[in-house]
Amino acid sequence: MAHDHHDHHGTAHQHGHGHGHGTDLDWNELGPLLETQAELFTPVYEQAMAWLAEEVTEPGLIVDAGSGPGVVSCLFAEAFPGARVVAVDGAAPLLERARARAARHGVAGRFGTLAGELPGVLDELDRPAGLLWASRSLHHLGDQRAGLTAFAGRLAPGGTLALLEGGLPSRFLPRDIGIGRPGLQARLDALEEEWFARMRADLPGSATETEDWPALLRAAGLGHTRTRTFLLDLPAPAAGRTRAYVAAHMSRLRDGFGDALDAGDRATLDRLLDPSDPASVHLRPDLFVLSAYTVHAGVRLV
Repeated sequence: MAHDHHDHHGTAHQHGHGHGHGTDLDWNELGPLLETQAELFTPVYEQAMAWLAEEVTEPGLIVDAGSGPGVVSCLFAEAFPGARVVAVDGAAPLLERARARAARHGVAGRFGTLAGELPGVLDELDRPAGLLWASRSLHHLGDQRAGLTAFAGRLAPGGTLALLEGGLPSRFLPRDIGIGRPGLQARLDALEEEWFARMRADLPGSATETEDWPALLRAAGLGHTRTRTFLLDLPAPAAGRTRAYVAAHMSRLRDGFGDALDAGDRATLDRLLDPSDPASVHLRPDLFVLSAYTVHAGVRLV
């Protein structure tokens, strides 16, 4: 699974949703993009971990459920030096990336991976988790309520389930960018919403659910629920890797949604993606990244 993004739902953000009219996702193909994106968004994850660490003290086992290429898993290993971390994902090639990253970061000795589909694969854990982190992975399960109950069931007494879901759509450009009709990103957001709804409807056992995440955590038997939103603010003018991320993201949108846009918006996207065009995301001085990520947490009290 991946965190992407659907920006606020998750795109190729760390895991990234694949965009397009089809809803099958190829995480292997998305691996490099997911890794680059998660690295870019490291400040958000570090803020979230510091917030969790205020009440999650010395977890023995941290599980990253839907870890993708393991960027966040390795950050957990660094933030909680006494913990063993297990990255769990359905895409084995992404877990290969996770193991290689753990080795590069010097945490391989307390880092493991587990390949399989959530939530059932969690039954293979050898002990309960002190912290289970699920970043935009739950919404890839048809029955989210049952998924949360399964996640909660893998916690040790006093363990915390932290769920990254929701937030706000990312913004990269002003409303009026000087070319085309203003409001392009808002129109792309609407297409992503439609894609996300189709993706959810196509999942096996898909069930509609009011996305009141603290209420769903409580329904899963957890208490002491709390919520915090973390801001990623990379102001203009964007650095090179930020531009590369935005270009890759918008290229996926162009490939996936191009035929749903009017001719004017398609032409605008083409200019934004043309490295030789001064108005492109590669060159324009007003490119930024602004995004909000919401984390909901609950504790297994018994």
